[in-house]
Parts: sequence; structure tokens; C-alpha cells
Amino acid sequence: MSEERSAFVPLNVAVLTVSDTRTEDTDRSGQALVESLATAGHRLADKRIVVDDVYRIRAVVAGWIADPAVQVVLATGGTGFTGRDSTPEAVSVLLDKTIEGFGELFRHLSWQEIGSSTIQSRCLGGLANATVVFCLPGSTGACRTAWDGILREQLDSRHTPCNYANLVIPGRGTHG
Repeated sequence: MSEERSAFVPLNVAVLTVSDTRTEDTDRSGQALVESLATAGHRLADKRIVVDDVYRIRAVVAGWIADPAVQVVLATGGTGFTGRDSTPEAVSVLLDKTIEGFGELFRHLSWQEIGSSTIQSRCLGGLANATVVFCLPGSTGACRTAWDGILREQLDSRHTPCNYANLVIPGRGTHG
């Protein structure tokens, strides 16, 4: 492995909280993601809260996907089955490729914590315009499960045998 491949490369991460009720003061899930990415050495590119509306969600995520300074989008909320939950519908049409295993692995990890209730999670991962996008449930516990069990390693350019970080770093993967 080359010296360049073994060095940690911080990523620019945007965090979106999808909620009809959260504010910056009450957004525990978004804040947990911000703290986790900062602790891991990544940079916060932007953070927003948007109501659970398919077009508003899509507009924010599309803007970040189009922004070459944003390499990762982490969205929390709107992935359940209630009438207003629309994050997967908002984001899925923006993706060039879906990461099928992300939802499967998340639900496997979540099963150990919440049992069969994990079946209601419609979390989603994918790639769009050299940006990796992950849509997570709105609970702080679910965000921690996703970060600790999947995202921390997959956003670390040193993780082997493969990771998503190297797909969004200029000069590697999709940029290469």
C-alpha cells in the first residue's frame, strides 16, 4: 500500500436533519453526527434542518451533490413509514448508484438493539456525482449505530480492503 493510501484524508461532510419539529437547540441526531464526524477528523461542510417535504429535501441534497466541496451527505430523519416520511423518495432519484448493502447492514446491526422494529427503517445509501449519500433514521441511537457500525470505517480512507472515502477523494475512485 502506498504512503498516500495509508494517510488519513479528512472529508467534507454535510449534515441534513429532516424534521417538522426539530430546531438547532433540539436536533440531537444531527448534533451527534456532527460530533462523530469531527471526532473522526472530518470537516463539517454545512448543516441544515429542513421540514419533511420531498421537494425541499431533494433541493438541499441536490445542491450538496452539485457542490464539488461536499464529498459526503449524511441525512437523518424521514426514513420511516409515517405519512410525512419522504427522505428515501426525495433522495433515491438523485443517486447514480445505490449502495444496497448499506440498508441491509444497518438493519442487521439495528436488530441487535431494537429487534424486529428495525424492519421499518428505510435507510438508504448511494453515490451521486462523486458524492456519497447516506440517509439514516431520525433517532440519535440509530445515527450512532450507523456511524459506529458502518460510516466511521467506510469514510476512513485507511480502511481496507475498501471504503467509500477513496471513491470521493480527487485522484482516486470515481475522480481518478
